[in-house]
Amino acid sequence: MDQNVGTLDRIGRLAVAAMLIFVLVKTRKVSRFTALLTVTSGALISSAATGSCAVYTHLGISTSEKI
Repeated sequence: MDQNVGTLDRIGRLAVAAMLIFVLVKTRKVSRFTALLTVTSGALISSAATGSCAVYTHLGISTSEKI
């Protein structure tokens, strides 16, 4: 996949993922909602690390500096 996630977008994704993980650690509950938050934070971290987002690809969006 080509990079379609820019630097600021990556930082934002990491910040949101960190907040989600913080909430998960603080609640100490296991439910379907916390499982969904765990998967969501993992997807955000993955897209920030790789610089590509499948949703952006399908929508034709790119926040990357490369054009």
